[in-house]
Amino acid sequence: MATPAVDTVPPVIPEGTAAPKAVSAHEPPAPDPLDAESRRWLRDLAGTGAAHDDAVLRLHALLLRASRYEVGRRRRAMPFLRGDDYDDLAQQSADDALVAVLRKLDTFRGDSRFTTWVYKFALYEAAVKLRRRAWQDRELTLQPDAWPAFASAAPSPGERLEERALLTALRSAISERLSAHQREVLVAVTISGVPIDVLAERLNTTRGALYKTLHDARKKLRTELALAGFDIAHGDWEHGS
Repeated sequence: MATPAVDTVPPVIPEGTAAPKAVSAHEPPAPDPLDAESRRWLRDLAGTGAAHDDAVLRLHALLLRASRYEVGRRRRAMPFLRGDDYDDLAQQSADDALVAVLRKLDTFRGDSRFTTWVYKFALYEAAVKLRRRAWQDRELTLQPDAWPAFASAAPSPGERLEERALLTALRSAISERLSAHQREVLVAVTISGVPIDVLAERLNTTRGALYKTLHDARKKLRTELALAGFDIAHGDWEHGS
């Protein structure tokens, strides 16, 4: 007896839905996101020999131009610096930026041109060194002697009263709930305005460790103020540098 034929019914695709694409066993490779110049930079810097040495020299020259630009841009805000100081800072910034770029070559993904990417390293190093120089001979205030600086010019007696109550609760929370190290870091960054990298250098620690300390301190303070019935809108004490 013959087996009856079975009709094959094609799957029903809802109207407006694109049919699924056939999957090829040999998909073409994804396009290279790097432009030709960036690719050459990476190839030469990751290589050896004369091509590598020449690329390093060219990279340092590029970073030095960027550092000199940033130092010059900030020059008016640094009247305490003298003539040779500016070039010394630019040279140091370029040297440190070069080390950072070579160490992080494998993190470059081509989201921008390679030269744009490395330029940012030089700007960052120059900014850090200028901030450190600005604070070089300044004493850091690490005790909460300046809490009144938090007070703002409230427009009404009622608001001044409310602000005073908040500051009183804040001082109490800082004194009773924060560790000595958390208090020092919070006061230095939020009241004294000490740059985070300067503070890291003075306390012989890292920026990441200080950011973690600030995060933990602020979390404790928000919890304490909330328990005390205050509306926790972000105030000046919430912002670091």
